[in-house]
Amino acid sequence: MRTRSDVFQIEQDIEWTNPAPGIQRQIMAYDGQLMMVKVKFEKGAVGTPHTHYHSQGTYVACGKFEVTIGGEQRVLQTGDGYYVSPDEIHGCVCLEAGVLIDTFSPMRQDFL
Repeated sequence: MRTRSDVFQIEQDIEWTNPAPGIQRQIMAYDGQLMMVKVKFEKGAVGTPHTHYHSQGTYVACGKFEVTIGGEQRVLQTGDGYYVSPDEIHGCVCLEAGVLIDTFSPMRQDFL
């Protein structure tokens, strides 16, 4: 398995995957310690509540999302962000179509 991305990521050259209805994911930069992922959501799409052992920081590039982390719920929009501790349950509902930029440490091998 490859453990490092190319130095430059050109959007048109990177494959999109469909992890759930109304959601597309594009793997950007990564190595064993870090991963950045672009996630497009259609309005109404659900990021099903889940946990993972990675630390996660997410930036709302555009759109509006109802985000739940550890039982606390907030509405976030363009320019906002959030942090998820390892093993913390979290998920979201897309209120207005948008894009999240997820970062993970260490990288999400299950995404490759």
